[in-house]
Amino acid sequence: MLNQRTVVIFGASGDLSSRLLLPGLGSLLAGPRATSVRIIGTGRSPLAPEEWTGRVRAAFGQDLSPAAAETLATTRYVAGDPTDPAHLRALLELAGPAPVLYFSLPPAVTTAIVETLQGIELPEGTELAFEKPFGTDAASAAELNKLVGTLVPEENVHRVDHFLGRTAVLNLIGLRFANRLFEPVWNAEHIESIEIVYDETLGLEGRAQYYDNAGALVDMIQSHLLLVLALLAMDAPATMDAVEVRSEMARALRSTHLDGPVLDASRRARYAGYAEEAGVDAARETETLAEVTVEVDTNRWAGVPITLRSGKALGAARKEIVVKFKPLRHLPSGLHGGRDGETLRIGLNPGELSLSVPALGVDGPYTMGQVFLDATLPTSPVLPYGEVLNGILRGDPLLSVRGDVAERCWEIVEPVLDAWRSGEAPLEEYEPGSDGPTHW
Repeated sequence: MLNQRTVVIFGASGDLSSRLLLPGLGSLLAGPRATSVRIIGTGRSPLAPEEWTGRVRAAFGQDLSPAAAETLATTRYVAGDPTDPAHLRALLELAGPAPVLYFSLPPAVTTAIVETLQGIELPEGTELAFEKPFGTDAASAAELNKLVGTLVPEENVHRVDHFLGRTAVLNLIGLRFANRLFEPVWNAEHIESIEIVYDETLGLEGRAQYYDNAGALVDMIQSHLLLVLALLAMDAPATMDAVEVRSEMARALRSTHLDGPVLDASRRARYAGYAEEAGVDAARETETLAEVTVEVDTNRWAGVPITLRSGKALGAARKEIVVKFKPLRHLPSGLHGGRDGETLRIGLNPGELSLSVPALGVDGPYTMGQVFLDATLPTSPVLPYGEVLNGILRGDPLLSVRGDVAERCWEIVEPVLDAWRSGEAPLEEYEPGSDGPTHW
């Protein structure tokens, strides 16, 4: 077990900490890779010691592992203004050597704290972890990167995307680079199109304060799905270390751009009734369904449309990658039926694989049809946030987003954001529980 590390959680009294961050840590502490962790929660809201401990205990679950019990016994909550230098110095003194400062806060508050930290000497080995979105556009992300770079080196900065900790997403690496079946045909010569979809049946669920300022494009496509695209499209890294993998992801995203004019390559809509929900400003015209088609302009991918889509309050929870292979150029005379190519579906939640392949005998002895080969991907008891936290606690940024990639994800979607905010693109409407606008 490694020496104990202290994680200072800014915004610890918020929803994200209780709903995702603390349960993720609990799942890590329950497993064989558990390390010794102390948690210091901080926020503006006062919390009694027993209230904070109760939140941590609820997030960890009933059957505490020895590591989780140790963390629970030593945790503390310190209320205060996170932009107050005196409060920050007191937190750092309490945290001790090589702390992890975890910013579970909106971008504006995070930036204000980072600016205050400029005048404070951080302990050697300090790690900084930032919840997404990182900044509010490319310019603010670049400015925040500059500020952060004056505090700690880039390898000590973790821009968190829990999608990179999902087992199904991590399995893309094995599917791509340890698989003789797929890697030779993983290119424009054989693949016709790709879809990366994350559709949810849930609606706003009380998240108006954040979601109505972000919308589906920023909340899902900019923050998560572009990074899934990077893993799908990147070339093979020389080794599985952070420098190699993140460099290949960055190269893929540097080559990614909209597939055509912005009004042709993007669509937006919102579900009926969204504008009347509590906390929503109807004048913002926030979309709850976003779709963007891009191209990765490399020798491997040029000409392949890649569609990223995510929406809320839809009729089916569709969370998958769909890789459609090109149809056969020729069928021998005497064979009948379609020449459809193979289709590979990779489930993102849960992790499943389904490969449809052409076969004879589906509708007759010499008639082509599709048969399906299905498999369930291995699952991990460690939640996605636990996987990301494991890297942060060990100082390994492999599953963290590099600074230039955070900026590039904003740059890819900014033409769409500009067109939508100016009213150039129509805001369609769809009924909750439907598949989206009827003409899509």
